[in-house]
Amino acid sequence: MKRLLSATCMATLLISGGAMAKTPDNVKLAIDVPYEPFVYRAPNGQLEGFEIDLGNELCKRAKLDCSWVEQPWDGIIPGLMARKYDAILSSMAITPERERQVLFSIPYYNTPSIWITARDRDISIEDHDSLKGLSVGVQRGSIRDVYVTEMYGDVLDIRRYGSSQDVENDLENGRLDLAFEDYPLAIESIDFRDDDSPFKQIGPEISTPKRIFGSGAAMAFRTRDKALAETFNQAIRDVYADGTFDKLMQQYFDYDLSTPPDSAKP
Repeated sequence: MKRLLSATCMATLLISGGAMAKTPDNVKLAIDVPYEPFVYRAPNGQLEGFEIDLGNELCKRAKLDCSWVEQPWDGIIPGLMARKYDAILSSMAITPERERQVLFSIPYYNTPSIWITARDRDISIEDHDSLKGLSVGVQRGSIRDVYVTEMYGDVLDIRRYGSSQDVENDLENGRLDLAFEDYPLAIESIDFRDDDSPFKQIGPEISTPKRIFGSGAAMAFRTRDKALAETFNQAIRDVYADGTFDKLMQQYFDYDLSTPPDSAKP
């Protein structure tokens, strides 16, 4: 009887210990590289960019010792589940599908997606039937991949790539008719806003439906790590409340991608 009680107590302790996930001494943050200006590798080999600066600032506010782990996008959630790192801080949009797998922080920024083509092409996104047979490049596993597949999979030849840079390379080399890209990423790498650019935006910026595009980019955690998520939530509120987010944003962007939490709004 005593042996049975001991085993029962031990099982209870193990279960309760598993439910109360302890914050690790070193918090590993996963990020997909490159994704300029959010993250890129400098000539000296160091990771730099908006999300690197923001992540380092959040860790400082949270009084956490953090390190960065590079992870290709198509394996970034499986890597979190496999405990290769403790959180994802890599422009991950909050979507219902992902919410079934991970625990999200509050959003820290939000941007739309856009269609880009060669300046001399006459293509109308609104004319669905006219797109039949045209090729479009998207980053594999991204919300843009989901959107194009669902909305245009019956007419467009969808070509999926491991990175946005690969999409842009094929667009620039004439191997794609269209690219569907994240707005800030396209500005940095294609600069379609310049009249002298060989590329242009067509159609409006896209940020709906919300079930695909979500409500912004957020950090992602394993569902059991609620305490760690809330620690970063407070850090996000703090960097918005004292203007630090705006200062970091202005170092990298000439447009507003902020999405301040209610507690940080003036």
